[in-house]
Amino acid sequence: MSQLLLDANDMKRTLGRISHEILEAHGGAQDLVVVGILKRGYPLAKRLAFLMTQVEGDTIPCGKLDISRYRDDRPASDPTEDASEIPFEITNKDVVLVDEVIFTGRTIRAAMEALLKYGRPKSIQLAVLIDRGFREYPIQPDYLGREVDTQREDRIVVRFHEVDGEDGVSLEVAS
Repeated sequence: MSQLLLDANDMKRTLGRISHEILEAHGGAQDLVVVGILKRGYPLAKRLAFLMTQVEGDTIPCGKLDISRYRDDRPASDPTEDASEIPFEITNKDVVLVDEVIFTGRTIRAAMEALLKYGRPKSIQLAVLIDRGFREYPIQPDYLGREVDTQREDRIVVRFHEVDGEDGVSLEVAS
């Protein structure tokens, strides 16, 4: 059974709110960069960076981070392959790390480790669209779209127009 949690308009409003929260917390865009975790965190990061750029008038740099080599819960990928693209300096910057869903915290732990190969940020904050609980690591989002009550076996599906042809978030309840 699938239940729609956010439609395209809900996502648009939620991302607008998150982008304003980030800018307010940082007092603007100075020294702010956004990095999305591949695969689904990157389209979200691009949207947040675009929205903040529209508000501030200054371009917010946005990059993508491949964490596959840093996962501790999956087989290691080919160490020569890295789809990351961070074409800007992160040392002494406030990095907003973006992913679409936070669950156990393993992805974010791996992302922080992967990010450090690009420099030493002034701070790392986390923005996620959906928090579904069940943390295995003491990691919490700084900016959150929505908290959703799920069972461990359930699945959250986030769709982006750029990838899937439509925007939306749904909960697939395990039977």
